Amino acid sequence: MYIDTHAHLTFPEFQIDLPEVIARARETKVEAIINIALDDDAIIKSIKMAEEYPDFVYNAIGIHPHDASEWNENRHQQLRELAAKHKVVAIGETGLDYHYKLSPIEQQQMVFRKFLQLAQELDIPAVIHSREASNDTLTILREENRGKLKAVLHCFAGDMDLGKAALDLGLYISFTGNITFPKADNIRKAAKEIPLERIMVETDCPFLAPQVFRGKRNEPAYVVKVAEKIAEIKKLDTEEVAITTTKNARRLFKL
Repeated sequence: MYIDTHAHLTFPEFQIDLPEVIARARETKVEAIINIALDDDAIIKSIKMAEEYPDFVYNAIGIHPHDASEWNENRHQQLRELAAKHKVVAIGETGLDYHYKLSPIEQQQMVFRKFLQLAQELDIPAVIHSREASNDTLTILREENRGKLKAVLHCFAGDMDLGKAALDLGLYISFTGNITFPKADNIRKAAKEIPLERIMVETDCPFLAPQVFRGKRNEPAYVVKVAEKIAEIKKLDTEEVAITTTKNARRLFKL
């Protein structure tokens, strides 16, 4: 009934009890998890995880904007080959992050363009990270759209100019546990405005645990709390939110 469209299950926080984490997700009616793998070790582990949990864990591979300076043509070709051979359903996450600027802005932009091109070449969606970079994110999305662009703007943070423009481009928008935070009125306002048919849910675990679990490790089972909050905001049944967001995820990622 639920799909966690953005998780990081290869992070150290899940090394000890991953089978229990997966079991709890299944118990809360999570049907699938998109695992985001962002370095060589994580990609290898994620591919093995998808083999161990077939039709439940799926792979997305890329380079986070923080690490864009690590990109090179060999790495790009490696990702292209892995995406073609294994159960890879998306490129990413990729995008721009101007908050920390851990990689130079120009390098982030170049890598973002390369990955949008690759996603369209492979006919799979891109998972987009945008933080304090809305204008440049939109410019690059528009310029790199070859008519085959499919993508989700993950961990939406409430900039409705970006949200509306993303919807105009045909993108999906994904919400995570921060929608439950007491001061996140801007995110809740955005969730109210964005059509349910364009919304997906995620955890971004181990980060951003919903308010009821604040301070604890986030995990896929908690994605239900995101759906419940969206249902509350939109005055809908949680089941309707679960069914529609799951359909959206299956459509985008071709699950």
